Amino acid sequence: MKAYPFKDIESKWQKKWEKSKIYQAPDHPQNKYYLLVMYAYPSGDIHIGHFRNFIIGDTVARYKMMHGYQVLHPFGWDAFGLPAEIAAIKRKIHPKEWTLENIKVSDATLKRCGISYDWNREVITCLPDYYKWTQWMFLKLFEHDLAYQDTAFVNWCPDCKTVLANEQVEQGRCWKCESKVEEKELTQWFFRITNYAERLLEGLDKLEGWPENLKTLQRNWIGKSQGVEIDFTIEGTDEKISVFTTRPDTIYGVTFMAIAPENKLIRTLKIDPEHKNAVDGYIKKASKKSEIDRTAVGEKDGVFTGVHAVNPLSGEKVQLWVADYVLATYGTGIVMGVPAHDQRDFEFCKKYGIPLKVVIQPPDRKLLSENMEEAYVDPGTMGNSDIFDGLFSTEGINKVNQYVVEKGLGRMKTNYKLRDWLISRQRYWGAPIPMIHCENCGMVPVNESDLPLLLPEREIDFTPKGRSPLADSKEFMDINCPKCGKKASRDPDTMDTFVCSSWYFLRYTDAHNPTQPFSESKAKEWLPVDKYIGGIEHACGHLIYFRFFTKFLHDIGWLDVDEPATELFNHGMVLDKEGQVMSKSVGNVVSPADIIDKHGADTARIAMYFAAPSEREILWSEEGIVGASRFLNRIYKFAQVAGNQTLKKKIKTEDLSSTDLKAYRKLNQTIKKVDEDIGTLQLNTAIASMMELLNVMDDLDAKESKVLGFCVEKLAQILSPFAPHLSEEVWSIIGQKKSVFKSQWPSYDQDAIQEEEITFVVQVNGRLRASMSLPFGTSEMEAKELALSNSSKARI
Repeated sequence: MKAYPFKDIESKWQKKWEKSKIYQAPDHPQNKYYLLVMYAYPSGDIHIGHFRNFIIGDTVARYKMMHGYQVLHPFGWDAFGLPAEIAAIKRKIHPKEWTLENIKVSDATLKRCGISYDWNREVITCLPDYYKWTQWMFLKLFEHDLAYQDTAFVNWCPDCKTVLANEQVEQGRCWKCESKVEEKELTQWFFRITNYAERLLEGLDKLEGWPENLKTLQRNWIGKSQGVEIDFTIEGTDEKISVFTTRPDTIYGVTFMAIAPENKLIRTLKIDPEHKNAVDGYIKKASKKSEIDRTAVGEKDGVFTGVHAVNPLSGEKVQLWVADYVLATYGTGIVMGVPAHDQRDFEFCKKYGIPLKVVIQPPDRKLLSENMEEAYVDPGTMGNSDIFDGLFSTEGINKVNQYVVEKGLGRMKTNYKLRDWLISRQRYWGAPIPMIHCENCGMVPVNESDLPLLLPEREIDFTPKGRSPLADSKEFMDINCPKCGKKASRDPDTMDTFVCSSWYFLRYTDAHNPTQPFSESKAKEWLPVDKYIGGIEHACGHLIYFRFFTKFLHDIGWLDVDEPATELFNHGMVLDKEGQVMSKSVGNVVSPADIIDKHGADTARIAMYFAAPSEREILWSEEGIVGASRFLNRIYKFAQVAGNQTLKKKIKTEDLSSTDLKAYRKLNQTIKKVDEDIGTLQLNTAIASMMELLNVMDDLDAKESKVLGFCVEKLAQILSPFAPHLSEEVWSIIGQKKSVFKSQWPSYDQDAIQEEEITFVVQVNGRLRASMSLPFGTSEMEAKELALSNSSKARI
């Protein structure tokens, strides 16, 4: 019997699908299901990691089609960004040329993979018909005071020569080139995402279909803390400096304060010449460190400014230091040092000879400052704290807070670690920021009617110089102010590509709308996304940003929903067989196109599904290809036999031989198992259950069996979300005229899934002694009695 001719079959069905437009979603769904996979960056052809993400989503989409849903399963390309620009510089071509050629190649590979995308809705973020609306989003945020420009210390990659968002710095290094990140003061554009911090936090409680570990990552990233902000004063002046603390019970133990090197307050401090050079040198040194380096566990350093502050409660003078473990963007950028009750402060004061003062006593001993070898950080009884002496910490915190507020010495405050989203990039290949700088009118937005603000494509030098290449384009920069008509200049920066990806799922609902980013009515019909599939590495970047955009668009009346996706699934990464992350620079990237050429798309899919549970990492090797190919060939052979038989619509179990009955029972158990496994995305065990079914079917007599054709028919249906090409072919071979994906997902015979007998294991003192096969439904008590009274039923 001939082997499965995968090349002919896969080509045949891909053409049929394209011609019939079977995967094209309707504009007005009656029973919608929106399945979204994270779109890809077109840095070349897709790799095996993309392949895993996409086929997991494809399985769900096809399964839902067979359950009667009208499925929206779109795809697109995150087409702006640094890698394309770097590749273009290297090859001396335009980034657009490089990007669109990669998309062309990748589209072809995806179609060969048999993914059920609605290609009519494909979006490419670097094309004007898309980034016009990315610019529109910017203008709407500006209109609502959520986009602003400010001078700030930012993460700077010296090799890429551009700014990085905090989420793009990994272990102190650039996420793209792995260069050590520095800090640099620049004027940049920000989105005021901090205005949504509380709602982003509260919204996580509603997202029951999101993984708890990812929600924990977002909660920690948002980093809510409630406390009190207390106003100290600079000695000899009326100037106030405020500190935020969650432990006001230790306020009387403050012996120094530390200020972040980039805190603008330093510029106004009157630092005497004796300390000025040391402070300036320290600030310059600190700017070369990344935030990760500054806040990492380890010895901290700083420099004394020579300035003192006055504690408003105790009246005591405390030293004011500059220390780079303090971040200007959290709280007020100043922290109070309480060496006796904070270990980091304790080590800092010991290093620099700063006094410490005990103000919290533990319940079991008395602390003396001169004898302390480490800080006491737990709650205790307040002492050396004036009117608060004798209060336990929990009560003391409340009393100090009340006193501070009543006396006008501070205020209650909620702080978040989340910072405003820095979206400026000093590179060419991005959506231009639609703002105009006019000396007469100030900052002026581009008129919506003038969008898109196009990237110039002629005479552009993309080589990074530390400023945007657009700044050197007179054609782009020179403009008359739309308000006063005088000469003005455009903003030279482009937007972070995360802005593009924060709303792409909305464009899919109305991909070709020339007058709106999307129709409100169409978005209402499709949203929210029912299941979103992608990697957990986006937890504190894209997956927060697209929630922010959704809430904002909800607030201004464009969306009915304020959360973008009901369910989220994070698949595991695909590593090479040595456990290394696949990278083109390392040379260990595997292309699915190569596997498809040799073995077929369905074989590649089955091998990937079977390799590991969907949420786990995979160490990829082609060892699984052989088994996957054998599995599909066995199914094809069964189909050729079944194709010569008349299919039975219904099976009567009383007419079946014992072999047929066993196969029929196994078939129904398999339908149930596959159904459950697709629901939980345990796709490896779904494949395993179908393999077990084939083993039972091997015992069937091809000529005499009354269930073989029935088994093949149902197997074609439950296999179809996994191996769509072969399933269509099998479905056709057995005489079905319409696509298998137009058939209804098979139900299982509830009576047939139960075994007639069940095996009981007999243990004595924890050791296996025997096993017994007893009728299904035998209770544990009955089994015990039989084990004790009838040894003939036990097989030793």
